[in-house]
Amino acid sequence: MMESRLKRLATTLMDATTDKDPLVQEQIYNALCYLGESEPEEILHACDEYLRQHDKLAYPHRVIILKAMETVVRNNISLLDKSTVKVVIFLASNEMTKSKEVIRDWQQAASSVLVAVGQCFINKVMEEVLTKFQPGILPHYFVLQTFANLSVSNVFGMVPFLNSILGTMLPMLGMAKQDHMKAVFCYALQHFSESIQEYLANLDQAPDPTVRKDTFSAELFSAYEVLFNSWLQHREAKLRLAVVEALGPMSHLLPAEKLEEQLPRLIPGILSLYKKHTEAFYISKSLCQILEASVDIGSRSLDAQLDALLATLHPQICVPADPAVPLAVKNHTEVLRCFTVLACSFPDRVLAFLLPKLESSSERTRVGTLLIMRQIINSASSQMEIKKPFIMSSMKLPLQDSSNKVKRAVVQVISAMAHHGYLEQPGGEAMMEFLVRQCALPSQPQPKKQPLDLDDLTSDSVQSISVNTLFLLSTTVDRMNNVLWPYLLEFLTPIQFTNALTPLCKSLMCLAMKKQEEGDNSSLIRYDLNANLPSPYALTTRLLVVSSQPYAGDSRGVAALRLLAVLHASVHPALQLLWSKKVPLLVEHIEENTEKSLSQKEWEEKLLLFLQETLAAVADSAWSCHLVAEMCRQLGSYNGFPLEKNFLYKCIGTTLGACTSKDLVQKQLQELLETARYHEEAEREGLASCFGICAVNHLEETLAKLEEFVRSDVFKKSVGLFSIFKDRSDSEVEKIKSSLILCYGYVAACAPKELLLSRIEADILKNIFQYFNTKDLTLKLCLIRSICMISQAICSALKGGDFVFSRKAELVAQMVELIKAEPLEALRTPVRQRAMVACTYLVILEPHLSDPDRTELLDTCLAAVLALPPLDREENGEDALNKDMLYADTISALKDLLKSLLQRSLTPHGLQDMFAHLGPWIKSSKDHERQRAVEVSAALLDFYLSKLNVSTVIPFYNLGVLIALFSPRCSDSLASVRQHAVDCVHSLLYIQLCYEGFARDHRDEMVEGLKALKKGLEEPDFTVLFHTCTNIAMVVGKRVPPDQLMSLLLALFEGLVDPDKNCSRAATVMINSLLKERGGVLQEKVPDIMSIIHSKLEEVDEEHIRKAAQQTVYILAAQHKSVVVSSLLGTSLPFDSHTCTMWRSLATEPTLTRQILEQLLERMSRDVPYKESKSFLLGSGTERVATLLPLAVISALYEIMSAPEAAPAVLDLYPALFVTLLLRVSSTLGVQLPKNLQSKERRGSSQGPALRSLHPCSCAVETLQVMLTRGGSEEVARAVGSAGGWDLLAAPERHHDGVALLAGAMARLAGPRLPLVVKNLLPSLSSIFESQRVTTTAFFAELLNSNVVNDLMLLETMMDSMTGRQKDSCTLVRMLALRGLGNIASGAPEKVRKHGAKLLASMVNGMDDKDDPHNLVALEAMSSLSKLLEHLEQRDIQSMLLHIAIRIRPFFDSEQPDLRRSSILLFGNLSKLSEGQGEVFLEQILNGLVTLLLHLQDPRPDVVRACKFALRMCGPSMGCEGLREMFLNHLREDRGLHYGEFINHVCKHLMQSYPEMLNRLISTNLFYFKSSWVDIRAAAPMFIGFLVLHVDEDHCQQVDLDPLISALNLLLKDPVPAVRVKVAETLGRLVRVL
Repeated sequence: MMESRLKRLATTLMDATTDKDPLVQEQIYNALCYLGESEPEEILHACDEYLRQHDKLAYPHRVIILKAMETVVRNNISLLDKSTVKVVIFLASNEMTKSKEVIRDWQQAASSVLVAVGQCFINKVMEEVLTKFQPGILPHYFVLQTFANLSVSNVFGMVPFLNSILGTMLPMLGMAKQDHMKAVFCYALQHFSESIQEYLANLDQAPDPTVRKDTFSAELFSAYEVLFNSWLQHREAKLRLAVVEALGPMSHLLPAEKLEEQLPRLIPGILSLYKKHTEAFYISKSLCQILEASVDIGSRSLDAQLDALLATLHPQICVPADPAVPLAVKNHTEVLRCFTVLACSFPDRVLAFLLPKLESSSERTRVGTLLIMRQIINSASSQMEIKKPFIMSSMKLPLQDSSNKVKRAVVQVISAMAHHGYLEQPGGEAMMEFLVRQCALPSQPQPKKQPLDLDDLTSDSVQSISVNTLFLLSTTVDRMNNVLWPYLLEFLTPIQFTNALTPLCKSLMCLAMKKQEEGDNSSLIRYDLNANLPSPYALTTRLLVVSSQPYAGDSRGVAALRLLAVLHASVHPALQLLWSKKVPLLVEHIEENTEKSLSQKEWEEKLLLFLQETLAAVADSAWSCHLVAEMCRQLGSYNGFPLEKNFLYKCIGTTLGACTSKDLVQKQLQELLETARYHEEAEREGLASCFGICAVNHLEETLAKLEEFVRSDVFKKSVGLFSIFKDRSDSEVEKIKSSLILCYGYVAACAPKELLLSRIEADILKNIFQYFNTKDLTLKLCLIRSICMISQAICSALKGGDFVFSRKAELVAQMVELIKAEPLEALRTPVRQRAMVACTYLVILEPHLSDPDRTELLDTCLAAVLALPPLDREENGEDALNKDMLYADTISALKDLLKSLLQRSLTPHGLQDMFAHLGPWIKSSKDHERQRAVEVSAALLDFYLSKLNVSTVIPFYNLGVLIALFSPRCSDSLASVRQHAVDCVHSLLYIQLCYEGFARDHRDEMVEGLKALKKGLEEPDFTVLFHTCTNIAMVVGKRVPPDQLMSLLLALFEGLVDPDKNCSRAATVMINSLLKERGGVLQEKVPDIMSIIHSKLEEVDEEHIRKAAQQTVYILAAQHKSVVVSSLLGTSLPFDSHTCTMWRSLATEPTLTRQILEQLLERMSRDVPYKESKSFLLGSGTERVATLLPLAVISALYEIMSAPEAAPAVLDLYPALFVTLLLRVSSTLGVQLPKNLQSKERRGSSQGPALRSLHPCSCAVETLQVMLTRGGSEEVARAVGSAGGWDLLAAPERHHDGVALLAGAMARLAGPRLPLVVKNLLPSLSSIFESQRVTTTAFFAELLNSNVVNDLMLLETMMDSMTGRQKDSCTLVRMLALRGLGNIASGAPEKVRKHGAKLLASMVNGMDDKDDPHNLVALEAMSSLSKLLEHLEQRDIQSMLLHIAIRIRPFFDSEQPDLRRSSILLFGNLSKLSEGQGEVFLEQILNGLVTLLLHLQDPRPDVVRACKFALRMCGPSMGCEGLREMFLNHLREDRGLHYGEFINHVCKHLMQSYPEMLNRLISTNLFYFKSSWVDIRAAAPMFIGFLVLHVDEDHCQQVDLDPLISALNLLLKDPVPAVRVKVAETLGRLVRVL
């Protein structure tokens, strides 16, 4: 019986092989293999029978079955008996040879079965297959292929058959007429030959050790003759390649004399194929095997073939191999192997052929030849040993090649040579020089988007490979140490090797360290043996200078410094201690920074200090002299390297400073002056800094040399000491003057302060003054810089004494003239900026400037900077960036100069004088002038405050005037002016406090508040500006002394005519604020006054008018509430902005505001919210139109409550306002505006920024929002808003959800307000308006969700209200009532038990609601019951448990996902409470188990989560610990689920605990075979598969297999491949229950 069912299963699967989906086919194959693992012999017999019976089955389907058979055989070969093996062999043999045509996939699959069987049963296979291999009859293609594959897979078993096979096969060769047959003969001969070679190579393990090569030689030679003489000439390329592949292995087995005899024909024959085939790999591989075989027999005839071989093989290497084509790369390897074989046998002739090719004009030829050279140097090293000199001499030409490809090949050859001792020969140094030159190649960045050709090379890649090669030779090839050391040192100093410095230094350091390990003195450089090596001075200079740019050239700084440290003994014996301590610190500094973060100035100072310490450690004057001479000698090398050259000048200055010989110092300074390239700015800087550093120790000599330079007539181009300059042009002479001036500046800056003051005027300024009359920009800038440096030097020197600078005024005047000469229409040069910096230092010095000079300086500088045109913000690029920086530097210089001037007169009078000059600029009508002036003013006042030191209390007499100057600017049209104006007021008030006697660090809370206002001034928001001005006025009003008040007011009135309208308005605000206690008494004609105020606001819409109007309205309302309210309500809707302003002014005082709010609420209750009117659209029924009075009241309430001052009044009327507005929202859902207002609102929106919308519902929602905010419940408003509640409130379909969000927020955040709110709302439950009943029910339902209801003792009242609504005519009200009752579970769980029976009855009634077509009430009843269950009395639940479980079961598979989710969740909750029900409820769990498990694949994630919950709850009731743990661990909410693995384990536990349920579980799954959800349809058969996988043998008989197999068979035709895959998988598993 089992056998027949197994066969039926296998047959079902084999029937399904016709499925076109590859995944299904794959699963059918797997299923057959699975069945085969269980019962291999039965399945193999079943497959045999099926294939025999279905003779017409198409071959693609037969292939699947044959592949399964192959796998079963391979995995179970040791279990098969001979009879089964015989059946399989016979079937596979027949399948393979059934069709005389070659059908590759089918016959290959059959052949693979035979090869698999042949692993253990070779004799049986051969017995069968040999029957298909009869003498004289051409065999089937796959018979030969099977022989070939068997010979590879079972060498020892197959080789004994080969002699007879070859004997039978040879006569057949002539019978093969078709190309594919000839090809398979070649394939067989190739593999036979390879097998024989493997057999002979492992004779010690072979079953027959007597087998010899000559056993097969004769037959193979016969075959060779056919292949070579006949088939190789065939026109079919594939056949020729098959022949060639066979000839290679065969050549090793041919008789030696026959091979020797054949070589003169064989090799040319193989070589000729290169012309016929583009794919050369198989030819080259075979040729290499033939050459190896020829060499093995010591062939003499190979000599004659050599020229042809070389001529044919060489071009193969010359064509670049594409790395993307693997065969091309393999061909290169095989050809190189051929050259190795030839070079080992014919070294002279191979070299004689190759070396002339290095002179070829073809780049490819040169590159290819070099590749071959590298190969034979590496692989034929012993044969090449005596050829080394010859090879070295032949490399001279390639070393001069300009091609990057040739260079790379040469580098590779050099690497090979280094490993084999070539570079120790004469000529080795030239090779190393070539390598270093490649390391020094400049970078050539490639365009990113340009694809590189196959063998394109940049100099970058040549450089990269050269750098790696040099480092490897230095570190890993020990025999190279003496070649490279100390020879590589020669490349350090020549400038052309700069790019190679990093690799050179790294290599030299490794070599030096190796030398040190050999012996103490071995690393010392032997100059007596190496005359070309750079001197210690040259090495020190070079390595120090290149370290000044430490990140250039792949971080050469670190490498250079480390090498310097290693060479310490060679530089000077005294340096070991110092350098071993200092160099690591320098290296660490480089490594801690990056190119961006490193301060170049700080780094250079560290290096110069290192140089100073080095000179001090050596303490040898002669050594220092040699060093400075070398530094000067190297200067010329650095032309084109301005940064390095500049640093070298500083090194020269430092070294000269350490020299004791004054003559040497003067001589070197003169040489520097003669050789400098004055037209380069960096050189001028370098020379000047050199003179400055030198002056630290040699001031006399430096000044003397400069004096001599000035007097030398060099600038008159006459012959003298400096005759080198006689041919200079005028322009160059100006540059020389610039350098001279700069030198004086640096000398003054660096010279010892105690020596400087006496030399300033006599030796320095005297020579500078004569050059002021110039138009050359460079000279001007150098003059200014020098004056600046001199002034700073004097300031620094003055700390120790007094000094009167007699020429100060003269220098200031010169600077002023330079500033005046600059054009006002543009900022092109830094002249004015640098001149102001110089003046900043000059004005500090004594004596004081005279008043006219001071005024001249002030006015000139202010005009030169403040009047500059604004920057063009549309410009981009580096020029714009430079302009920005220059502008910023110029403003900064002006600020510093003014501070310097103010410092000399730090009094109210001095401040007044300064602002007398700045005032016109501060009030300028030009934005850019005003902005700069106020920015400068803020800086000045801050400086004044920081420097102020009041010893006696004196009046700050001009405070009022200055505050009036700046306070209106807090509303300037420019944001930056506003910010700075606040800073100015802030500083002025603190200055006043200081003059009143407060300490400078005293902090006044009100004044500090001004700083907080700045943030709001960034954007021109009038509300913020108004608020700021009011605050400033408040602070000023409290802080300005009484005697200053009048002057302040007068000055503010002047501000009303300010050209900036914002500032005019600010002045008004400040005046009103200051005068608020003196407002006029207005008693008559209130309506007229209100009308006039309104008309004035319309005429002039300015801030100060509006503020004044608001003040007036407030005063009027305090006396005439009713008249003011009536007047304002009578204004036309929608309220314009002026009316709104007037309404908001009524919120100023709480008592007044409360009275007005009460009046408005009373007026709203006078009218209904809307009136019904017939729609003009035919058949569209009536529409609701809002009434006007309530609409006007709502708008008025909104405006009043918008004002923060309304808060106390809103708090007092909170419940009434809240309920009225909430019901107003409810009543206006879907209500329209009257027609006249609709058209007015449309016009308003089309004419510009619209007024607040009058739409009744949104208007009510906004008013409710503002009421909550103002009533202290802003958190409620915020919470509702963040949840989207306000939008929901205004949406008719989602209004109740919005109400729930509002109620929830109220319960959480405004609990104490609720009793009165609930009391006011209760009557609305019986409202005639359905919308109000919905709103109230929704509000109460959500309140019941919170414990606050219970705390406030509102629970019973509200629960009764909800129960009473269960019969409401509105479905939504009934649903919300149930929701509210369910919410008691979370709001007051302790009360649920008390009212359990009542609540449970309500829920069951809800589930049975007949007037509920969409199951909304039922859904709510299930959700609510889920929440209530755990709090109910056990006895209440037990009676209803079964009824509810049965009632909700149909919903598990509902098309509505919410119903599925809620019913499953409820089932989970019922399961929790099923204790005591025992078997009764367990039956319900088992009934629903399959459904719940399958719905874990539900398309809806929320349903999946519900299933996870329900299963976790069911687990404890199932009496299976394994399932309980699985459900608990694997079905957590936050955990992903591998469904297949999970179901596998579930089924395992189910079959262990409930084996008797197998049939029931399978039946339930069968129901889901027709599910509309694909994933569930796929899960059901998988579920069954896992069930049968784990069932015990004892319970297998439960399964009714026939209908199951039929159902699976039907499902196997499902349109979705994923379903069919699972069915096939399950069919395979059914073997368990057979």
